[in-house]
Amino acid sequence: MSTLLIEGGHRLEGRVAVEGNKNAALPLLAACLLTDGECVLHNVPRIGDVEVMARLLLDLGAEVEGIGTTTLRIRTPQIRTHSPDRSLVGRLRGSVLLLGPLLARLGKAHIAPPGGDFPARRTISTHLEALFAMGARDDGGPDHVLEAPDGIKPASMYLYEASVTGTETALLAAAMAPGVTEIRHAATEPHVVELCEFLSKMGAGLSGVGSATIQIEGVPRLHGAVHTLGGDYIEAGSWAVVGAITGGEMAIDGARAEDIEVVSAVLNRMNVDCGMRHGTFVVTPSRRPQAVRRITTGLWPGFPSDLVSLVTVLATQADGRTLVHDWMYELRLFALEQLSGMGADMFLADAHRIIVNGPTRLRGGRILDSRDLRSGMSLIAAGLTAEGQTRVTPLETVERGYSQLVSRLVALGAKVAKVE
Repeated sequence: MSTLLIEGGHRLEGRVAVEGNKNAALPLLAACLLTDGECVLHNVPRIGDVEVMARLLLDLGAEVEGIGTTTLRIRTPQIRTHSPDRSLVGRLRGSVLLLGPLLARLGKAHIAPPGGDFPARRTISTHLEALFAMGARDDGGPDHVLEAPDGIKPASMYLYEASVTGTETALLAAAMAPGVTEIRHAATEPHVVELCEFLSKMGAGLSGVGSATIQIEGVPRLHGAVHTLGGDYIEAGSWAVVGAITGGEMAIDGARAEDIEVVSAVLNRMNVDCGMRHGTFVVTPSRRPQAVRRITTGLWPGFPSDLVSLVTVLATQADGRTLVHDWMYELRLFALEQLSGMGADMFLADAHRIIVNGPTRLRGGRILDSRDLRSGMSLIAAGLTAEGQTRVTPLETVERGYSQLVSRLVALGAKVAKVE
Protein backbone atom coordinates (compact mmCIF):
# COMPACT_ATOMS: atom_id res chain seq x y z
CA MET A 1 0.00 0.00 0.00
CA SER A 2 1.37 3.43 -1.00
CA THR A 3 0.96 6.94 0.38
CA LEU A 4 1.27 10.21 -1.54
CA LEU A 5 3.28 12.76 0.45
CA ILE A 6 2.31 16.29 -0.63
CA GLU A 7 4.02 19.57 0.12
CA GLY A 8 1.29 22.12 -0.46
CA GLY A 9 1.33 25.73 -1.54
CA HIS A 10 2.93 25.33 -4.97
CA ARG A 11 1.35 26.52 -8.19
CA LEU A 12 0.71 23.78 -10.75
CA GLU A 13 0.85 24.77 -14.37
CA GLY A 14 1.76 23.36 -17.75
CA ARG A 15 0.29 20.95 -20.29
CA VAL A 16 -1.25 17.57 -19.60
CA ALA A 17 -2.94 15.09 -21.94
CA VAL A 18 -5.81 12.86 -20.85
CA GLU A 19 -6.09 9.29 -22.08
CA GLY A 20 -9.22 7.41 -23.09
CA ASN A 21 -12.44 7.53 -21.08
CA LYS A 22 -12.19 5.08 -18.18
CA ASN A 23 -15.95 4.58 -18.17
CA ALA A 24 -15.87 3.66 -21.87
CA ALA A 25 -12.85 1.36 -21.66
CA LEU A 26 -14.51 -1.14 -19.30
CA PRO A 27 -17.67 -1.86 -21.38
CA LEU A 28 -15.61 -1.93 -24.58
CA LEU A 29 -13.32 -4.57 -23.07
CA ALA A 30 -16.38 -6.58 -22.04
CA ALA A 31 -17.75 -6.27 -25.60
CA CYS A 32 -14.61 -7.96 -26.94
CA LEU A 33 -15.90 -11.21 -25.39
CA LEU A 34 -18.84 -11.18 -27.83
CA THR A 35 -16.71 -12.25 -30.80
CA ASP A 36 -13.96 -14.73 -31.63
CA GLY A 37 -12.44 -12.13 -33.97
CA GLU A 38 -9.66 -9.73 -33.00
CA CYS A 39 -10.60 -6.41 -31.39
CA VAL A 40 -8.08 -3.59 -31.16
CA LEU A 41 -8.57 -0.68 -28.78
CA HIS A 42 -6.40 2.44 -28.99
CA ASN A 43 -5.96 5.28 -26.46
CA VAL A 44 -6.80 2.92 -23.60
CA PRO A 45 -6.14 4.55 -20.19
CA ARG A 46 -3.24 2.98 -18.31
CA ILE A 47 -5.05 2.69 -15.01
CA GLY A 48 -5.72 0.09 -12.35
CA ASP A 49 -9.35 -0.58 -13.27
CA VAL A 50 -8.48 -1.36 -16.90
CA GLU A 51 -5.76 -3.77 -15.80
CA VAL A 52 -8.21 -5.60 -13.52
CA MET A 53 -10.75 -5.91 -16.35
CA ALA A 54 -8.07 -7.13 -18.76
CA ARG A 55 -7.05 -9.79 -16.25
CA LEU A 56 -10.68 -10.84 -15.88
CA LEU A 57 -10.78 -11.39 -19.66
CA LEU A 58 -7.60 -13.47 -19.41
CA ASP A 59 -9.18 -15.54 -16.65
CA LEU A 60 -12.18 -16.23 -18.89
CA GLY A 61 -9.95 -17.48 -21.70
CA ALA A 62 -9.31 -14.40 -23.81
CA GLU A 63 -5.93 -13.60 -25.33
CA VAL A 64 -4.98 -10.06 -24.32
CA GLU A 65 -1.87 -8.27 -25.60
CA GLY A 66 -0.60 -4.86 -24.47
CA ILE A 67 -1.68 -4.74 -20.82
CA GLY A 68 -0.16 -1.59 -19.35
CA THR A 69 -0.01 0.20 -22.71
CA THR A 70 -2.50 2.39 -24.56
CA THR A 71 -3.23 -0.27 -27.22
CA LEU A 72 -4.90 -3.56 -26.36
CA ARG A 73 -5.47 -6.48 -28.74
CA ILE A 74 -8.08 -9.01 -27.62
CA ARG A 75 -9.12 -12.34 -29.14
CA THR A 76 -11.53 -14.75 -27.53
CA PRO A 77 -11.79 -17.86 -29.74
CA GLN A 78 -13.52 -19.56 -26.85
CA ILE A 79 -14.62 -18.74 -23.32
CA ARG A 80 -13.43 -21.46 -20.99
CA THR A 81 -15.53 -20.61 -17.93
CA HIS A 82 -18.71 -18.76 -17.08
CA SER A 83 -17.41 -17.90 -13.59
CA PRO A 84 -14.66 -15.22 -13.50
CA ASP A 85 -12.19 -15.04 -10.62
CA ARG A 86 -14.13 -13.76 -7.63
CA SER A 87 -11.15 -11.94 -6.11
CA LEU A 88 -10.81 -9.84 -9.28
CA VAL A 89 -14.58 -9.31 -9.45
CA GLY A 90 -14.47 -8.06 -5.87
CA ARG A 91 -12.05 -5.29 -6.89
CA LEU A 92 -14.09 -3.82 -9.75
CA ARG A 93 -17.71 -2.73 -9.98
CA GLY A 94 -17.39 -2.79 -13.79
CA SER A 95 -17.08 -6.59 -13.61
CA VAL A 96 -20.90 -6.62 -13.72
CA LEU A 97 -20.49 -5.85 -17.45
CA LEU A 98 -19.33 -9.44 -17.98
CA LEU A 99 -22.85 -10.79 -17.35
CA GLY A 100 -24.23 -9.84 -20.78
CA PRO A 101 -21.40 -11.30 -22.91
CA LEU A 102 -21.25 -14.51 -20.86
CA LEU A 103 -24.99 -15.06 -21.19
CA ALA A 104 -24.89 -14.22 -24.89
CA ARG A 105 -22.08 -16.66 -25.72
CA LEU A 106 -22.47 -19.39 -23.10
CA GLY A 107 -26.06 -19.09 -21.91
CA LYS A 108 -24.92 -18.85 -18.30
CA ALA A 109 -22.92 -16.55 -16.04
CA HIS A 110 -21.78 -16.68 -12.41
CA ILE A 111 -20.15 -13.67 -10.80
CA ALA A 112 -19.58 -12.78 -7.18
CA PRO A 113 -20.93 -9.45 -5.88
CA PRO A 114 -18.96 -6.75 -7.75
CA GLY A 115 -16.61 -4.53 -5.73
CA GLY A 116 -15.38 -1.00 -6.38
CA ASP A 117 -16.58 2.20 -4.72
CA PHE A 118 -19.54 1.95 -2.30
CA PRO A 119 -20.46 -1.62 -3.33
CA ALA A 120 -22.97 -2.05 -0.51
CA ARG A 121 -25.04 0.98 -1.56
CA ARG A 122 -24.94 0.51 -5.37
CA THR A 123 -27.15 -2.36 -6.42
CA ILE A 124 -27.30 -4.02 -9.83
CA SER A 125 -31.05 -4.55 -9.79
CA THR A 126 -31.51 -2.53 -13.02
CA HIS A 127 -28.92 -4.71 -14.76
CA LEU A 128 -30.59 -7.93 -13.63
CA GLU A 129 -34.08 -6.78 -14.58
CA ALA A 130 -32.86 -6.02 -18.10
CA LEU A 131 -31.36 -9.50 -18.40
CA PHE A 132 -34.51 -11.10 -16.99
CA ALA A 133 -36.52 -9.31 -19.68
CA MET A 134 -34.31 -11.05 -22.25
CA GLY A 135 -34.88 -14.52 -20.82
CA ALA A 136 -32.26 -14.91 -18.10
CA ARG A 137 -33.03 -16.51 -14.75
CA ASP A 138 -31.32 -16.03 -11.38
CA ASP A 139 -31.00 -18.73 -8.71
CA GLY A 140 -31.52 -16.09 -6.00
CA GLY A 141 -28.31 -16.79 -4.05
CA PRO A 142 -25.80 -14.23 -2.72
CA ASP A 143 -23.75 -14.59 -5.90
CA HIS A 144 -25.27 -13.74 -9.27
CA VAL A 145 -25.80 -17.11 -10.97
CA LEU A 146 -27.76 -16.56 -14.18
CA GLU A 147 -28.86 -18.91 -16.91
CA ALA A 148 -30.62 -18.41 -20.24
CA PRO A 149 -31.57 -21.99 -21.13
CA ASP A 150 -33.38 -20.90 -24.27
CA GLY A 151 -30.79 -18.29 -25.19
CA ILE A 152 -30.93 -14.51 -24.86
CA LYS A 153 -34.02 -13.15 -26.61
CA PRO A 154 -34.73 -9.65 -27.94
CA ALA A 155 -37.09 -7.66 -25.74
CA SER A 156 -38.80 -4.34 -25.22
CA MET A 157 -37.92 -2.89 -21.83
CA TYR A 158 -38.13 0.20 -19.69
CA LEU A 159 -35.26 0.72 -17.24
CA TYR A 160 -36.53 1.80 -13.84
CA GLU A 161 -33.29 3.79 -13.43
CA ALA A 162 -31.27 5.40 -16.23
CA SER A 163 -28.23 3.46 -15.06
CA VAL A 164 -25.10 3.72 -17.20
CA THR A 165 -23.84 0.19 -16.56
CA GLY A 166 -27.44 -1.07 -16.55
CA THR A 167 -27.92 0.32 -20.07
CA GLU A 168 -24.55 -1.10 -21.14
CA THR A 169 -25.43 -4.53 -19.70
CA ALA A 170 -28.62 -4.60 -21.76
CA LEU A 171 -26.77 -3.51 -24.91
CA LEU A 172 -24.06 -6.14 -24.49
CA ALA A 173 -26.56 -8.96 -24.06
CA ALA A 174 -28.87 -7.77 -26.86
CA ALA A 175 -26.04 -7.49 -29.42
CA MET A 176 -26.19 -11.26 -30.01
CA ALA A 177 -29.95 -11.72 -29.55
CA PRO A 178 -31.31 -12.05 -33.12
CA GLY A 179 -34.04 -9.45 -33.54
CA VAL A 180 -34.65 -5.94 -32.24
CA THR A 181 -34.35 -4.97 -28.57
CA GLU A 182 -35.66 -1.59 -27.49
CA ILE A 183 -34.29 0.05 -24.33
CA ARG A 184 -36.30 2.98 -22.97
CA HIS A 185 -35.10 5.36 -20.24
CA ALA A 186 -31.58 4.48 -21.34
CA ALA A 187 -28.54 6.38 -20.07
CA THR A 188 -27.15 8.87 -22.60
CA GLU A 189 -23.61 9.49 -21.30
CA PRO A 190 -20.76 9.72 -23.84
CA HIS A 191 -19.42 6.32 -22.74
CA VAL A 192 -22.77 4.68 -23.53
CA VAL A 193 -22.64 6.28 -26.97
CA GLU A 194 -19.11 4.98 -27.42
CA LEU A 195 -20.19 1.42 -26.62
CA CYS A 196 -22.99 1.73 -29.18
CA GLU A 197 -20.47 2.88 -31.79
CA PHE A 198 -18.22 -0.08 -31.03
CA LEU A 199 -21.07 -2.61 -31.21
CA SER A 200 -22.08 -1.09 -34.54
CA LYS A 201 -18.53 -1.64 -35.83
CA MET A 202 -18.81 -5.26 -34.68
CA GLY A 203 -21.92 -5.78 -36.81
CA ALA A 204 -24.91 -4.99 -34.59
CA GLY A 205 -27.54 -2.54 -35.88
CA LEU A 206 -28.29 0.47 -33.69
CA SER A 207 -30.58 3.47 -33.82
CA GLY A 208 -31.44 6.18 -31.31
CA VAL A 209 -27.84 6.32 -30.11
CA GLY A 210 -27.40 9.20 -27.67
CA SER A 211 -31.12 9.36 -26.88
CA ALA A 212 -33.17 7.84 -24.06
CA THR A 213 -34.59 5.21 -26.42
CA ILE A 214 -32.10 2.90 -28.08
CA GLN A 215 -32.93 0.14 -30.52
CA ILE A 216 -30.36 -2.57 -31.15
CA GLU A 217 -30.71 -5.30 -33.76
CA GLY A 218 -28.75 -8.28 -32.57
CA VAL A 219 -27.02 -10.78 -34.84
CA PRO A 220 -25.96 -14.39 -34.17
CA ARG A 221 -22.32 -13.63 -34.90
CA LEU A 222 -20.31 -10.45 -34.36
CA HIS A 223 -16.89 -9.76 -35.85
CA GLY A 224 -13.78 -8.00 -34.59
CA ALA A 225 -13.38 -4.22 -34.74
CA VAL A 226 -10.90 -1.42 -34.20
CA HIS A 227 -11.74 1.61 -32.07
CA THR A 228 -9.95 4.64 -30.63
CA LEU A 229 -11.36 5.80 -27.31
CA GLY A 230 -12.40 9.40 -26.81
CA GLY A 231 -10.63 11.45 -24.13
CA ASP A 232 -11.77 11.21 -20.53
CA TYR A 233 -13.67 14.40 -19.67
CA ILE A 234 -13.76 13.47 -15.97
CA GLU A 235 -9.97 13.33 -15.89
CA ALA A 236 -9.81 16.60 -17.84
CA GLY A 237 -12.16 18.22 -15.31
CA SER A 238 -9.99 16.94 -12.47
CA TRP A 239 -6.86 18.60 -13.88
CA ALA A 240 -8.86 21.77 -14.47
CA VAL A 241 -9.78 21.96 -10.77
CA VAL A 242 -6.17 21.25 -9.78
CA GLY A 243 -5.08 24.20 -11.92
CA ALA A 244 -7.81 26.48 -10.56
CA ILE A 245 -7.25 25.62 -6.91
CA THR A 246 -3.46 26.16 -7.08
CA GLY A 247 -3.69 29.33 -9.21
CA GLY A 248 -1.84 27.91 -12.20
CA GLU A 249 -2.43 27.95 -15.94
CA MET A 250 -3.31 24.52 -17.27
CA ALA A 251 -3.59 23.32 -20.88
CA ILE A 252 -5.44 20.00 -21.08
CA ASP A 253 -5.34 18.03 -24.33
CA GLY A 254 -7.53 15.14 -25.39
CA ALA A 255 -11.00 16.12 -24.14
CA ARG A 256 -13.83 16.67 -26.61
CA ALA A 257 -15.54 20.05 -26.55
CA GLU A 258 -19.03 18.53 -26.38
CA ASP A 259 -18.06 16.46 -23.30
CA ILE A 260 -16.09 19.01 -21.26
CA GLU A 261 -18.85 21.60 -21.60
CA VAL A 262 -20.71 20.09 -18.62
CA VAL A 263 -17.62 20.80 -16.51
CA SER A 264 -16.73 24.27 -17.77
CA ALA A 265 -20.31 25.48 -17.24
CA VAL A 266 -19.97 24.99 -13.46
CA LEU A 267 -16.36 26.21 -13.28
CA ASN A 268 -17.26 29.38 -15.18
CA ARG A 269 -20.05 30.08 -12.69
CA MET A 270 -17.44 29.74 -9.93
CA ASN A 271 -15.41 32.50 -11.61
CA VAL A 272 -12.81 30.12 -13.04
CA ASP A 273 -11.56 31.33 -16.43
CA CYS A 274 -11.62 28.19 -18.58
CA GLY A 275 -12.78 26.97 -21.98
CA MET A 276 -11.83 25.29 -25.25
CA ARG A 277 -9.19 27.10 -27.28
CA HIS A 278 -7.99 25.59 -30.57
CA GLY A 279 -8.92 22.07 -29.42
CA THR A 280 -7.33 22.38 -25.98
CA PHE A 281 -9.16 22.93 -22.71
CA VAL A 282 -7.39 25.84 -20.99
CA VAL A 283 -7.60 27.09 -17.40
CA THR A 284 -6.01 30.47 -16.76
CA PRO A 285 -5.30 32.21 -13.44
CA SER A 286 -8.20 34.43 -12.48
CA ARG A 287 -9.63 36.12 -9.46
CA ARG A 288 -10.56 34.12 -6.38
CA PRO A 289 -13.27 31.54 -7.13
CA GLN A 290 -16.80 32.69 -6.38
CA ALA A 291 -19.31 30.57 -4.47
CA VAL A 292 -22.53 29.61 -6.20
CA ARG A 293 -25.79 29.04 -4.38
CA ARG A 294 -26.11 25.39 -5.34
CA ILE A 295 -24.21 22.79 -7.34
CA THR A 296 -26.34 19.75 -8.12
CA THR A 297 -25.29 16.61 -9.94
CA GLY A 298 -27.46 15.21 -12.70
CA LEU A 299 -27.81 12.60 -15.38
CA TRP A 300 -26.15 13.49 -18.68
CA PRO A 301 -25.85 16.28 -19.69
CA GLY A 302 -25.97 17.41 -16.07
CA PHE A 303 -22.95 17.98 -13.85
CA PRO A 304 -21.27 14.59 -13.29
CA SER A 305 -21.25 13.03 -9.84
CA ASP A 306 -17.67 11.91 -10.48
CA LEU A 307 -16.52 15.54 -10.15
CA VAL A 308 -18.64 16.63 -7.21
CA SER A 309 -15.90 15.94 -4.64
CA LEU A 310 -13.38 18.06 -6.55
CA VAL A 311 -15.66 21.09 -6.89
CA THR A 312 -16.45 20.79 -3.19
CA VAL A 313 -12.75 21.24 -2.43
CA LEU A 314 -12.66 24.19 -4.86
CA ALA A 315 -15.62 25.69 -2.96
CA THR A 316 -13.48 25.83 0.22
CA GLN A 317 -11.40 28.46 -1.60
CA ALA A 318 -14.36 30.41 -2.99
CA ASP A 319 -15.92 33.58 -1.61
CA GLY A 320 -19.27 32.77 -0.01
CA ARG A 321 -21.43 29.76 0.78
CA THR A 322 -22.04 26.84 -1.59
CA LEU A 323 -24.50 23.99 -1.19
CA VAL A 324 -23.27 20.87 -2.99
CA HIS A 325 -25.99 18.30 -3.63
CA ASP A 326 -25.14 14.85 -4.99
CA TRP A 327 -28.45 13.03 -5.11
CA MET A 328 -26.98 10.06 -6.98
CA TYR A 329 -24.68 8.47 -4.36
CA GLU A 330 -25.09 8.42 -0.61
CA LEU A 331 -21.47 7.98 0.46
CA ARG A 332 -19.47 10.11 -1.97
CA LEU A 333 -19.36 13.24 0.20
CA PHE A 334 -18.57 11.47 3.47
CA ALA A 335 -14.81 11.34 2.82
CA LEU A 336 -14.70 15.13 2.57
CA GLU A 337 -15.48 15.50 6.29
CA GLN A 338 -11.73 14.95 6.73
CA LEU A 339 -11.18 18.45 5.34
CA SER A 340 -12.65 19.92 8.54
CA GLY A 341 -9.47 18.84 10.29
CA MET A 342 -7.53 20.91 7.73
CA GLY A 343 -9.50 24.04 8.57
CA ALA A 344 -12.31 23.80 6.02
CA ASP A 345 -15.64 25.29 7.13
CA MET A 346 -18.14 22.68 5.99
CA PHE A 347 -21.21 20.95 7.32
CA LEU A 348 -22.47 17.59 6.10
CA ALA A 349 -26.22 18.15 6.15
CA ASP A 350 -27.07 14.56 5.22
CA ALA A 351 -25.83 11.71 3.05
CA HIS A 352 -26.37 13.76 -0.13
CA ARG A 353 -25.68 17.42 0.80
CA ILE A 354 -22.73 19.37 2.12
CA ILE A 355 -22.58 23.12 2.87
CA VAL A 356 -19.23 24.85 2.32
CA ASN A 357 -18.27 28.32 3.55
CA GLY A 358 -15.21 29.91 2.00
CA PRO A 359 -12.60 30.97 1.63
CA THR A 360 -10.56 29.13 4.26
CA ARG A 361 -6.85 28.47 4.54
CA LEU A 362 -6.30 24.74 4.54
CA ARG A 363 -3.56 23.34 6.77
CA GLY A 364 -1.57 20.20 6.10
CA GLY A 365 -0.19 17.83 8.68
CA ARG A 366 -3.00 15.34 8.18
CA ILE A 367 -3.23 11.77 6.95
CA LEU A 368 -6.23 11.58 4.62
CA ASP A 369 -8.02 8.36 3.74
CA SER A 370 -8.83 8.03 0.02
CA ARG A 371 -11.93 5.94 0.54
CA ASP A 372 -12.94 6.00 -3.10
CA LEU A 373 -11.38 6.96 -6.40
CA ARG A 374 -12.92 10.42 -6.87
CA SER A 375 -12.75 11.61 -3.27
CA GLY A 376 -9.12 10.47 -3.26
CA MET A 377 -8.28 12.83 -6.11
CA SER A 378 -10.14 15.65 -4.36
CA LEU A 379 -8.11 15.09 -1.18
CA ILE A 380 -4.94 15.33 -3.26
CA ALA A 381 -6.22 18.65 -4.64
CA ALA A 382 -6.80 19.83 -1.08
CA GLY A 383 -3.27 18.82 -0.10
CA LEU A 384 -1.83 20.71 -3.07
CA THR A 385 -3.37 23.99 -1.90
CA ALA A 386 -2.85 23.46 1.86
CA GLU A 387 -0.01 24.88 3.93
CA GLY A 388 2.49 22.24 5.01
CA GLN A 389 2.55 18.52 4.33
CA THR A 390 -0.37 16.20 3.74
CA ARG A 391 -0.47 12.45 3.24
CA VAL A 392 -3.15 10.72 1.14
CA THR A 393 -3.42 6.95 1.45
CA PRO A 394 -3.85 4.45 -0.12
CA LEU A 395 -2.63 5.97 -3.37
CA GLU A 396 -3.66 2.83 -5.28
CA THR A 397 -7.30 3.85 -4.85
CA VAL A 398 -6.70 7.01 -6.89
CA GLU A 399 -4.47 5.25 -9.42
CA ARG A 400 -7.46 3.11 -10.36
CA GLY A 401 -8.64 6.05 -12.47
CA TYR A 402 -5.66 8.38 -13.07
CA SER A 403 -2.79 7.19 -15.25
CA GLN A 404 0.80 7.96 -14.21
CA LEU A 405 -0.55 10.28 -11.55
CA VAL A 406 2.64 11.00 -9.59
CA SER A 407 4.88 11.68 -12.60
CA ARG A 408 2.30 14.01 -14.13
CA LEU A 409 1.88 15.93 -10.88
CA VAL A 410 5.65 16.37 -10.69
CA ALA A 411 5.82 17.52 -14.32
CA LEU A 412 3.26 20.22 -13.48
CA GLY A 413 5.32 21.52 -10.58
CA ALA A 414 3.90 19.65 -7.61
CA LYS A 415 6.17 18.71 -4.72
CA VAL A 416 4.97 15.15 -4.15
CA ALA A 417 6.50 11.75 -3.48
CA LYS A 418 5.12 8.24 -3.51
CA VAL A 419 6.01 6.44 -0.28
CA GLU A 420 5.56 2.70 0.19
